Amino acid sequence: MQYRHLGNTGLKVSEISLGSWLTYGGYVEEKNAEASIDKAYDLGINFFDTANVYMRGEAEKIVGKALRKYPRNSYVLATKVFGKMGDGPNDQGLSRKHIIEQCNASLDRLGLDYVDVYYCHRYHSDTPIEETLRALEDLVRQGKILYIGVSEWTAEQMTEAVRIADRKLLDRIVVNQPNYSMLHRYIEKEVIPVSEKNGIGQVVFSPLAQGVLTGKYKKGEAIPSDSRAAQKDLDLSRILTEANLERVEALKGIAANENLSIAQLAIAWILRQDNVSSALIGASRPEQIEENAKASGISLSQETLAKVEDILAHDNSHNK
Repeated sequence: MQYRHLGNTGLKVSEISLGSWLTYGGYVEEKNAEASIDKAYDLGINFFDTANVYMRGEAEKIVGKALRKYPRNSYVLATKVFGKMGDGPNDQGLSRKHIIEQCNASLDRLGLDYVDVYYCHRYHSDTPIEETLRALEDLVRQGKILYIGVSEWTAEQMTEAVRIADRKLLDRIVVNQPNYSMLHRYIEKEVIPVSEKNGIGQVVFSPLAQGVLTGKYKKGEAIPSDSRAAQKDLDLSRILTEANLERVEALKGIAANENLSIAQLAIAWILRQDNVSSALIGASRPEQIEENAKASGISLSQETLAKVEDILAHDNSHNK
């Protein structure tokens, strides 16, 4: 496993990180979730990701319990705040009240004194950015969080947050968690350039386009009953298109020439970006982690990258 700096910080995280969205506390039983975390740790993955809103705190409990057997200084843990955690008017968002209360609640569920990274799970237009940043600053000063992150913020929103932090001498954002894959490339135009300018790294989620880039879905065939696309609460219609399935078939040939699985090719392609600190994978079985982790350290040639680009660019300009 290779490691990269988290943005412009001294913290090193594994190129492959393990998430718990839609899995732990959900359709993956706890024993299998813990086995996946153990497998990841054994493979050198030191970066684990969860959120308060995943199954309303259940994912945090499972992740915290599974990691408890390991020395706290041997792993990096991230959780998030923003989503709806109750029925009251202050049970969501990025107000000082919600951030402080949810950080304490997350630490209780995780059974920890601090988390390494605390993300603002989305942008909250109802709360001034300065209020959010000051609440996060206080948590940093209290030692409850070490680094501040955001998820799915626009380049403009991150620029404003950095401007306010610098003006008020507050802790800066150091990491952004966007959706990024071969089939969803919007961050390349503005988010990555702004992030590079401001020392913000990307920890990307859905690097396999929620399973589409594993090759499990095939044009003209029924959706496998045990796949994510078969889950009733998940709509993959925007990405599970005939055009994308054709791209996946073409990418399989490139992967085969490189002696890689298509998933390994997709993750290695993401890691070609120096601004990407880590690719966040999800797994329902330990074997999936073992295969995907092999993408770390793979360097794709310019010739291979050009062939990939030819496939991805074909009638796919809306994703750039």
